[in-house]
Amino acid sequence: MQQIKNYILGQWMAGSGEGIPQYHALTGAVYSTVSDEGLDFAEILQYGRAKGSPALRRMTFHERGRMLKALALYLMEQKERYYAISHVTGATRADSWVDIEGGIGNLFANASLRRKFPDEPFYVEGELARLSKEGTFIGHHLLTPKPGVAVHINAFNFPIWGMLEKIAVNLLAGMPAVVKASEQTSFLTEAMVQDIVASGILPEGALQFIGGAGRGILDHVRTQDVVTFTGSSGTGKRLRAHEAIIRHSVPFTMEADSLNAAVLGADAQPGTPEFDLFIKEVRREMVTKAGQKCTAVRRILVPENLLEAVQKALSTELAKTAVGDPSVEGVRMGALINRQQLGRVREKLSELSGVGSMVYGDLDNFEVRGAEREKGAFIPPVLLLNEQPLTQTLSHETECFGPVSTLMPYKNLEEALEITAMGKGSLVSTICTYDRDIQRQFVLEAAAWNGRILMLNRHSAKESTGHGSPMPMLVHGGPGHAGGGEEMGGMRGVLHYMQRTAIQGTPTDIMNVTRQYQPGAEQTETPVHPFKKYFEDLFVGETLVTAKHTVSEADIHNFANVSGDNFYAHMDATALEGTPFKGRVAHGYFILSKAAGLFVDAKKGPVLLNYGLDECRFVKPVYPGMTIGVKLTVREKAEQEYDPAKEGVAAIPRGIVKWYVDVYDESGESVAIATILTMVRKREG
Repeated sequence: MQQIKNYILGQWMAGSGEGIPQYHALTGAVYSTVSDEGLDFAEILQYGRAKGSPALRRMTFHERGRMLKALALYLMEQKERYYAISHVTGATRADSWVDIEGGIGNLFANASLRRKFPDEPFYVEGELARLSKEGTFIGHHLLTPKPGVAVHINAFNFPIWGMLEKIAVNLLAGMPAVVKASEQTSFLTEAMVQDIVASGILPEGALQFIGGAGRGILDHVRTQDVVTFTGSSGTGKRLRAHEAIIRHSVPFTMEADSLNAAVLGADAQPGTPEFDLFIKEVRREMVTKAGQKCTAVRRILVPENLLEAVQKALSTELAKTAVGDPSVEGVRMGALINRQQLGRVREKLSELSGVGSMVYGDLDNFEVRGAEREKGAFIPPVLLLNEQPLTQTLSHETECFGPVSTLMPYKNLEEALEITAMGKGSLVSTICTYDRDIQRQFVLEAAAWNGRILMLNRHSAKESTGHGSPMPMLVHGGPGHAGGGEEMGGMRGVLHYMQRTAIQGTPTDIMNVTRQYQPGAEQTETPVHPFKKYFEDLFVGETLVTAKHTVSEADIHNFANVSGDNFYAHMDATALEGTPFKGRVAHGYFILSKAAGLFVDAKKGPVLLNYGLDECRFVKPVYPGMTIGVKLTVREKAEQEYDPAKEGVAAIPRGIVKWYVDVYDESGESVAIATILTMVRKREG
């Protein structure tokens, strides 16, 4: 029997005592033990703050993102080892794919997210705030990594995904983590942490792992720490009220199991694609991971006239689900995590029997393939029926964390919305309909009670990721009973681990701190045209002041001929009554094009290409006879990765330069403001 160790303080360490037994889900035998007795949690958290935090905070977003990408590639090479161990949890290959490769996918997704952040350790959020009449005093929001540690308390059902979905985000933000895996399945988490440590990719102190119960760990959290929790609503509420979390105002994100709903639209009659899709989606959500998912469908809402048809169709599909050892050919659902969890599911089923009937499933008479039913944690899919969901409310309050769902009828869409909301907050609901009015009304009314809503129909189903699949770029969480928190969510999730600070000063002060040019800041002209400079030689605030050009009617005519833009404001002086214009006005895109003609250096140099346009505003009309000039200023710089083994641009050392383009007239007033991007070569070697 193996003993699971904890990775703390830069070393692997076993806890004292006999430890907590961890069971083989298919045989019931003790597979391993784990203990964290004797560990000094205060020292563990301080180690993360002292070692991991400084190393990560020194890195830029781009460096952290490349670190995540390297880790994802490394772990993907080891994936078969995790699949073999995941079998012990009772998971099928498909179940394990969600946990293992889905988790690694979170690393890849967050690695790619680096491109939305600057090549700096910090992030400047939103637009500047002008705090004075002349614009000499401004404010901005600066986000910096919290110099603490993220404590992740994870559930048993996704030992790998649960860890990676969280650490991918905090590592990108520049914050170290202590992962408190579930003591029931931490043997699988340990296997991956072993490989993470062996890879040497993460800096020292960036990740620590505790496989035991973790009792007392929250006693030592402090103001700059962050705590996340995944698990039952009851446990989460107790942890949220922990004295140290309240006293130190520690951010606490909770993602709790919830009574998620799937709603069949009244238009989705038997024989329609939507009816078939609904049955397929509900069946999949009931049996995937043997129903041990926080996002699983627990309440099935159908029009009362379709109740019998749905019950029959769903029962037929559930009957095709073979239960047993996932390694046996044909088995589509494995076991619950252990017999203790089986006992809890049976207990909750007994409670629910008072408000409904079991219309599919027999707990005492079902086949188990390739294993002994009485030794493993096996249970068949169970479909309950609550014919009075508005008055028999236990179905909206009690969850069986297994392959159990309750069928409920509704009279009209308003009643369906009312029943959905009776779950008091869910991670996700699905509306399956081809009727656009039903779809829109449901989403707008149900959104306040859900963290996510899947709109399922014959078109979305082709590439839908499904009801139960949270995606890294979207928030994962929900209101009320679901915990009131948000995880992942792209940039939103990253900013959760950073401190937002309002900074105030002159535009030059703000530019100095943020390394981003601010309008009104000092601009420095140099004798060499910036397009003749390599990426490294350019600096934020460097400015080119161009020659000037007087706009003529011929310019307007010629641009109209080239572009095909003959909008009346440019071409018909007799049609301007009632418009803001006092005469024919130059095309905005002519102004932008002419600006490029003024600031571009035509000869071949380090600038490789025009990379795009981030934003553009035409703030003042330009009439024939007006004279324009341009101030081109380096706004921001970001290095790009390159690989000499590749072809084309990818093999060239380079970076992206953002330029602030200010086109002004003879009075000095801006007529157009834009941010353009160029790809600029770095010096070889």
